[in-house]
Amino acid sequence: MGALFYSDPMPDLPPNILCPPKFAPVREAFAANFAGDFPELGARFTAAIEGEIMLDLWGGHADRARTAPFDQHTLAPVFSTTKAAASLMMAWRVGRGGLRYDQRAADVWPQFGQAGKDRLTVEQVLSHQAGLSGLKGPLDPDIWFDWEAVVHELEIAEPLWPPGTASGYHPMTFGYLAGELFRLTDGRTLGHALRQEIAEPLGLDLWIGLPESEDARVCQVQRPPAMPDLGEITEPRRLAFLTPWSAVASRDVRRWRAVESPGANGHATAAALARMMAVLACDGEIDGREILPPGVALEAAAQRIAGPDLVLPYTVSWGAGFLRNQGLGIYGPSEHAFGHSGWGGSCAVADPERRLSFAYVMNRQSQHLIGDPRARRLIDALYSCL
Repeated sequence: MGALFYSDPMPDLPPNILCPPKFAPVREAFAANFAGDFPELGARFTAAIEGEIMLDLWGGHADRARTAPFDQHTLAPVFSTTKAAASLMMAWRVGRGGLRYDQRAADVWPQFGQAGKDRLTVEQVLSHQAGLSGLKGPLDPDIWFDWEAVVHELEIAEPLWPPGTASGYHPMTFGYLAGELFRLTDGRTLGHALRQEIAEPLGLDLWIGLPESEDARVCQVQRPPAMPDLGEITEPRRLAFLTPWSAVASRDVRRWRAVESPGANGHATAAALARMMAVLACDGEIDGREILPPGVALEAAAQRIAGPDLVLPYTVSWGAGFLRNQGLGIYGPSEHAFGHSGWGGSCAVADPERRLSFAYVMNRQSQHLIGDPRARRLIDALYSCL
């Protein structure tokens, strides 16, 4: 890569970032993201091979007033990148027994079988085939704080399309569907089990349900300049994104951070997400510890459905909760890479071919639903160095 020149503001990269000389192009790409027409506010990009972090870049500011640094301790809300953590926990549950991807969801959650949902399998639910991309209303937007109320609505809901015939991204409902299946087969909430089984043993700064003690480390989010282009507004898209109750409307930030919404309100560092995805990139083993039995990671990533999504304006290949790179090309050159992206730009990815994992977090959101150009610039630079 030739010499690059950037206009102000340049990121003030601290001296203790990890960037060996071979990854200089990634550092240049990271710096480029702080310039141009849509400069970063604060960001971090981390990559690991065999679970060992080999590249870790951070810089910018954690607050909109630009008075606090975005550093290695900064927690970022990662929105739907949380679904990667939830999907890993579902794979963990499958690996421990008591749940199979191919069994009917109603076998463990009988009330879910109402209204024509009795034949849906766990893997169909996790691959957005349930026809429950949003809830019919009207409903109080605060329903997302009430687990039992959301679960009840999902139990009685009629699918918006014939279940199992197409995918239609479930932005909010995914977390409650996965979370209830997990709770019924494990006894713990998904977020609590994530801390006990993966985050704490591996030392990951990763949370679904954030305690108040961590609030001071959470960065402020700068909202996107425009809404994404969803294409034609169909009923599945309207209920997914455009009703007053399609997402949390409350301004009580502490309340939202504390609740467990396993598809939407994770908080993490890029390093934690990269190490989490290393579990999947390395066939379930990291730091000499078996998190998943051999083969379960690839089973979780295997394609369940592919085609035009009824909610996202893309042709998508879904695993058991994971967004597969095949056909999209947003996670580098490998068609076998998989992970998830979050509203505004974040992503967490595993590439089992290279036993590579990486994650990007930031606090200035763009309007891109997936494939944020800032993340893609970093990912492309990373692969150019391998």
